[in-house]
Amino acid sequence: SHGNKEVFSCRGILLAVQWFWDRGHKDITVFVPSWRKEQPRPDVLITDQHILRELEKKKILVFTPSRRVGGKRVVCYDDRFIVKLAHECDGVVVSNDTYRDLQSERPEWKRFIEERLLMYSFVNDKY
Repeated sequence: SHGNKEVFSCRGILLAVQWFWDRGHKDITVFVPSWRKEQPRPDVLITDQHILRELEKKKILVFTPSRRVGGKRVVCYDDRFIVKLAHECDGVVVSNDTYRDLQSERPEWKRFIEERLLMYSFVNDKY
């Protein structure tokens, strides 16, 4: 949301990570589809892409799998990675996604998502 739905803003990810880091949370994992590492297309803009590599080096960011089959991109369902890790670590999911589909997938996920989903917003560069 930092890119106002016009661009994928890697700076927004960094601002969110920094906000939690400054408050003492050190076990932070960011999931991003691996195709975000590719050269951006004019219809799918991405800014400050180097931030993704920097966060990956610090072991904060994990790229979820994707591949090309017959010239088309095939991506995994990264929401499942997010909820599964947060549930296993007794963590919090920071997202504006409601994960409705995953709530019905596993009973323990339903309660977890209801109680441990932290939604957010940006006001310019303020997280």
